[in-house]
Amino acid sequence: MRIQPRQHLLDIWQATVRASWRDREWIWGGRDGSNSISDAEQLLCLLLPATQIPIFALDQPDITGRRIANALKPLGDEHAIPIVLVRVLTDYFQRYTDSAGRPLFAGGSYFNSAGKGGEPTKEQRALDIVDSFAVSVTLSLATIGFSRVYKETPRQAVELTTEIEALEAMANTRLTGAMVGLLRSFSVQTFTVDSAEGADLVRTVNQDKKDPRDVAQQLREALAETTASLGEVLIGSGQTTALRDRPNDLYECGWSWGIVADAPVIELEEAVSQQVGLQPQGVAQNAPYLYFTVLALDAIEDLFSERTRVLNLLDEEQQRLTRALQLRWELTRRYWAAVATFGDGRRWPLEDIPWRTTDHDETDYYTLLVTSVAVKGMAQRRGSDSQLSRIGAVLSELANRARVTRRPVAGDPNVVLHSPGVELTLIGSDTNGGKPLRWTVSEFASLLMQRSLVIATLLRDVEQRDRLLGLADQVWDHLAQRRLTGARTDQLWDQPANIFNGATTYEEPSWYFTERVVQGLVTAAKLLTEEPLVNERLGGFANDLLAEAEHLYDMELMNGSTPGVSELGRSLTRIRVNLERGRALVSTRPGTAVALVSEALRLLDEMAAARQVTS
Repeated sequence: MRIQPRQHLLDIWQATVRASWRDREWIWGGRDGSNSISDAEQLLCLLLPATQIPIFALDQPDITGRRIANALKPLGDEHAIPIVLVRVLTDYFQRYTDSAGRPLFAGGSYFNSAGKGGEPTKEQRALDIVDSFAVSVTLSLATIGFSRVYKETPRQAVELTTEIEALEAMANTRLTGAMVGLLRSFSVQTFTVDSAEGADLVRTVNQDKKDPRDVAQQLREALAETTASLGEVLIGSGQTTALRDRPNDLYECGWSWGIVADAPVIELEEAVSQQVGLQPQGVAQNAPYLYFTVLALDAIEDLFSERTRVLNLLDEEQQRLTRALQLRWELTRRYWAAVATFGDGRRWPLEDIPWRTTDHDETDYYTLLVTSVAVKGMAQRRGSDSQLSRIGAVLSELANRARVTRRPVAGDPNVVLHSPGVELTLIGSDTNGGKPLRWTVSEFASLLMQRSLVIATLLRDVEQRDRLLGLADQVWDHLAQRRLTGARTDQLWDQPANIFNGATTYEEPSWYFTERVVQGLVTAAKLLTEEPLVNERLGGFANDLLAEAEHLYDMELMNGSTPGVSELGRSLTRIRVNLERGRALVSTRPGTAVALVSEALRLLDEMAAARQVTS
C-alpha cells in the first residue's frame, strides 16, 4: 500500500492547527461557516486519530511521541496539548447547548434552499438533522474516552480535574441527546407492490426479468426474518403495524434526514430527561434516505465498539438506548444487504449501476452508499471472499465512471459527484415556512477510498486484497491532487478544480471533506496494525524449504561439525537461530520464514562446497 497514513495524518494535524489556532484562540468554521456538524468535524480531524490509533494518543502526556507532539506544537508541549483540547472541546459543547441546557443538533449553515432565490429561514436553520446526531455520537464518545484516560494522569491540578469532569458531563448529555435523536429519526416506509415505490423496488431487484409478482413474493420471503423482527421496534420512530396488517406490502427501512413527523417521545429517567430537555416535534418525511442511513449506521457502530466496551463509556440509560439502536442497526443492515444481493447470484441489483431509489432518483453515489451497507451485512456474517470481491469490482467501476481513476473529459456528467456534489431534497423541511431545504454531499472520492480499505480488511485472499489496496492507492493519488495549496490551508481539502475543469475554486478548507479523508486514513492505519495475510501457497513452500534445511543441518552435525566460537561454529549457530525463527514464523509470516531459511540454506551449501574442495 502506497498510502502512508501516519505521515499524512501528521500533516493534517499540522494543517488543522495552522488553520484553526490563532493568537492562542480556536477559530471555528471553514468553507461552509460554523455549525454543530462542521465544528465537530473540525475537532474530529484531531480526535479521530488521537482516540483510535494508539501511537497518536494525547491523553497520556508522559508517553506521547516526540513527532506526535511536534505536529501540534503551536498548542504547546505534550503536557499543554491535552489541556488546550479540554478547553476547546468545552467551548464546542457550550456553543451547542441552549440556555435551558438542551444540546442543539441544528444543520445551520449546511442547509441550502431548493431552487433559486431565498435563503433558509431562521426556523429552518434550527432544524435537527441526522448528520448532527451521528457526528455527535462519534465526537462525544471520543471526548468521554479522552477525558476518562486523561483524568487519571498523575500530577493533575484540582482545577483541571474539575474542568475535565465538567467536559465529560456535557459530552455525556450530548451523547444521550444524539442517541434519542437517532431513535426518533428511524423510518420504515411501507408501500404496495402496485405503487410507484413498489414498482421501482421490484424493478431494481428483478435482474433476471421475471414476472414482477413472483419477484415481489421472493423478495418478501428473503426479508421474512427482518420483517418479523421489525415488530420488536418498540420505542422511538419506526414502529409499524402495517406489515402485520398488510403482509403483501413491501417496505424500506433506514434513517430519514431528521426527526420524523409524529415521532413519539422517548421515555427517559427523570434526571436524564431534564438534562436532555424537551424533545422537539419532528417534521422529516417518514422515509429512509441512503445518505443519512449510512451515517447513522457508522455512528451506531461506535456505540458497541471494542473501545466503548473496554473504557465503559456508556451509563445504564445509554446502554438501554444502545440496545434499541443496535436492533435498528441490525435490521437495516440485513435489509439492505438482502436487497443489494437479491437473486440467484448471476447478477446482483448492486451491480446494475447506477442504483435507483424508490423516489425515482438514480446516481452512482447511491450505488456507493448501498455498497457501504451491503459490506456491513457481509462483515457481520463473514461473507466469502468471492462476494466481497464482487463488491470490490463495483467500487473499481465506480472509480472509473466518476473519473477518479480515469482522466475527466469535457462535459462529463459524473463530475457533478465531486463538484458541486449530489443534492438531497429534505422533504418536510418547508413545514416551518420557506422553501424545501437541500443538503449537498460531495464526499464521493473520500468515501470510495474508505470503503475500499474496509473491504480489504475483510478479505482473506492475498491477491484479492492487493487489488483493493491498489484501488485505494489510486483513489488516494486522486485525493492528494485535490488538497488546498494556500499558506494557511495547505494539506487540507477540498479543491476539485485542481482536477476538474470548471469546478468551483475555494480558499477555505471544508472540514466536512477533510474529516472524511481522516476517516479513510484512520482505516488504513488500523489495517497496518494487523498481521499480514498468510498465503497458503507460500506457507507450503516455506515448510518444504524448512524440511530440506533442517535435514541438511542435521547432516552437518552428523559430519562432526558443532556450534561454537570458531568460524564454522558461528555459522552453525547462525543457521540454527534462523531455522528456529523460521519455524516459529512459518504459520504467520511465511515470506519472512522463506527469507530466513534461504539464508540458512546458502550457508549450508557453502559448508558442503568447502568440504568437497578439501576432500
